[in-house]
Amino acid sequence: MLARGRTGSGKTIAFGAPLVESILRSQAGTKRDFGRSPKALILAPTRELALQIDRTVQPIARSVGLFTTQIYGGVPQARQVGALRKGVDIIIGTPGRIEDLQAQGKLDLSEVRIVVLDEADHMSELGFLEPMQRILRLVQDGAQKLLFSATLDREVAALVDEFLVNPAVYEVAGEDQDSSTIDHQVLLIDHRDKADILTSLVDREGKTLVFARTRAYAEMLSEQFEDAGIASVALHGDLNQGRRTRNLQRLTDGKVRVLVATDVAARGIHVDDIDLVVQADPPDEYKTYLHRSGRTGRAGREGTVVTLITRQRRRKMTEMLERAEIEAPFTDARPGDDILEEISGRQLADVDA
Repeated sequence: MLARGRTGSGKTIAFGAPLVESILRSQAGTKRDFGRSPKALILAPTRELALQIDRTVQPIARSVGLFTTQIYGGVPQARQVGALRKGVDIIIGTPGRIEDLQAQGKLDLSEVRIVVLDEADHMSELGFLEPMQRILRLVQDGAQKLLFSATLDREVAALVDEFLVNPAVYEVAGEDQDSSTIDHQVLLIDHRDKADILTSLVDREGKTLVFARTRAYAEMLSEQFEDAGIASVALHGDLNQGRRTRNLQRLTDGKVRVLVATDVAARGIHVDDIDLVVQADPPDEYKTYLHRSGRTGRAGREGTVVTLITRQRRRKMTEMLERAEIEAPFTDARPGDDILEEISGRQLADVDA
């Protein structure tokens, strides 16, 4: 199966529940052995997304006596190896660590009969195309393969051509403006006003996600917001997994209102009630814009995406929006302008409603 849909459209539960049922049916009347090899594999580009998928799939699996485990890098492998030794039914993880444990002889993929590639386009962007190909060649002959992707570029097409045999194709609520509940805006600013404008935009009641290009800038912005009395945390690759998980949980729980993230870290952000995304640094390509936008307007809710650029970048931004098939007004903005209050004010009204 090949599926294309914007983030927040419910694909995790859509593949998770049938996957559990399929494994359950295949094992009907048989005893589950200690040390059994996994029957399903879900690949994700980042640790955060793997954790998010597990949070959805694990309760369904546990309710019928099946077990899941997460396999990803950045943490010691002992616990993961221990779970595999006991026996699991569903593996959820990232390609690097999965290949590593398979090469060590600690993970047997030969009995995997269902493989899900979630965010296949981003896994390709991160350099996981060849690892995905190698992993897919290790699973059971005739295994069912489900590929989910927001965009279908050349590298994803290579996966489709090699591994998907006459796939059923589904497209749900594409990333285009017509099917979206997201309002897009571009603010043309002077660089010297950037800090004040950003603080004004995030000083609000709803949850706000701010994108920064570098880890250092993400930390600087988080500190800037904290100094202004706005509860904020950063999320980037320099933080260990425990800290990243805790910071994301603080946003989910409402203990902070603002999360400042880099692109790689933000792939695992699936929080339904983020209603404002601010791009402090504009993205370099349209696919990044689409993925950033997908952090808001999830599950049919309304959201706003605001991008800050200098006037010199207007032409490049226009071209990017055209490629993304998104319409967005360009507005000149300075500290104290009504447009800033309008953006925050409208979001406040939505939250109150």
